[in-house]
Amino acid sequence: MNEILKEQFFVEDLADDQKNVINNINGYIKQSLSGSKHSVAIIEGAAGTGKSVVLMELVRKYMTDKHYKTALVVNHPELYKAYRDLGESIPNMKVNSIRRPTSLINDAQKNHKKYDIIFVDEAHLLYSKSEPYAHYRGQNQLTDLMDLAKVVVAVYDFEQVFQSKMYWDKDLLFKTIGQHPYEVFSMNFQYRMVASDEQVQWMDDLTAEQPIKPFPTNSDFEFEVFDKAGKMFEAIKKRNKEVGMSRMVATSGFPRIDGRHNVEMDTFNLPWDEWDPQRTHWAKREGSITQVGTIYTLQGFDLNYVGMVIGPSFGYDPKTDTMTIIPEKYSHKEIFKKRKDIKFTQEEYKVFIANVLNVLMKRGKYGLYLTAYDPALRKRLLELN
Repeated sequence: MNEILKEQFFVEDLADDQKNVINNINGYIKQSLSGSKHSVAIIEGAAGTGKSVVLMELVRKYMTDKHYKTALVVNHPELYKAYRDLGESIPNMKVNSIRRPTSLINDAQKNHKKYDIIFVDEAHLLYSKSEPYAHYRGQNQLTDLMDLAKVVVAVYDFEQVFQSKMYWDKDLLFKTIGQHPYEVFSMNFQYRMVASDEQVQWMDDLTAEQPIKPFPTNSDFEFEVFDKAGKMFEAIKKRNKEVGMSRMVATSGFPRIDGRHNVEMDTFNLPWDEWDPQRTHWAKREGSITQVGTIYTLQGFDLNYVGMVIGPSFGYDPKTDTMTIIPEKYSHKEIFKKRKDIKFTQEEYKVFIANVLNVLMKRGKYGLYLTAYDPALRKRLLELN
């Protein structure tokens, strides 16, 4: 088994909080399988709280037991690759039961298949509307999965919602569940980063357009603001040689120039990576040190150190002393797609963009290096840190 994936998804010494959640979900699954209705177990928590670790313990228990008909689905292409890699190394695991949701739904509906349990990681990436371009012609993937399984175990983080076609909030989730029995299993303990609660709150406040404060220094989490992206890249390369899994990342907003989609700033100029059909996922490839990671390649993965370039769609307002979000400068237009059943406000689009930055900043276990494309924002961050 790949050691990087093993370290992220399989933890030998689970925390008591994680053990309690697993025990409680096991009890709920047992109860639901003996009932007559289709049920939903919701694992809810923010980035870094160990949701995928809990999910994989459940996956290993049920998906290697021939008494249950099971599947694991995830709509994130890079995470899908990782789970297929993991599945090949788990005794008695059927790798072909790890699917993208559209593939599983279409196949099950066509061939009249039913499941005991369907596990869903990153369920906030399920389509909540028809998406014919992606071969999904239903109206809501969670609805379809509930119809196919006696129990759906779904991981949700509403602060990782970035696009209208994958829009979820609690109201929509519970409206979708309707009269089906459900239980919410909350995880609010931070396991990814060695950062303190106050340091995590600083990241949340920055993306929530709150007044910028100095970064707290009450843990071993390493934080540094750079005046140049080129210097930050040198620091990330140094960390990558020392401990591995250190990468540059950026938000959208850097324009295509002569067909190239690069992050260009001062002496720094590398490709802004998008989805890649390679079997090896982006976070694991050594060659990705010469690319800039995005939400589409990194969501759901851990790094050791992150070099975060806050892109052109973020600015600074000296009157409020806050970082500002500028949707018209956000170049990835998929985020703004309209849908018939929900009308999004400008403020809601800004939340989508803020969520992207928030999740990317929290990818690093041991440190965050930061710079900003906007000169005023960069200057203010440097002044305070």
